Amino acid sequence: MSIFEAIMLISFGLAWPFSIYKSWKTKENGSKSLIFLIALIIGYISGIIHKVLFNFDGVIFLYILNAVMVSIEIIFFIKNKSVISKK
Repeated sequence: MSIFEAIMLISFGLAWPFSIYKSWKTKENGSKSLIFLIALIIGYISGIIHKVLFNFDGVIFLYILNAVMVSIEIIFFIKNKSVISKK
């Protein structure tokens, strides 16, 4: 397992709970873009695939956790966009 890969994923992952909470509470998307979130999810899915096919280790769980958090953020993004459209 690469300690540096784990540190990178933990560092990125620390920001998502705060972002998710803010999106949930304010019902606003702020400066996020759907394209950015999709690019992130593609990156995390690619990391998961790499771990499954070539280098399976515990870091896969960090990729999965981050992918889940970004997926939640995408759901809130879409939901918040529809709330704004209905106003």
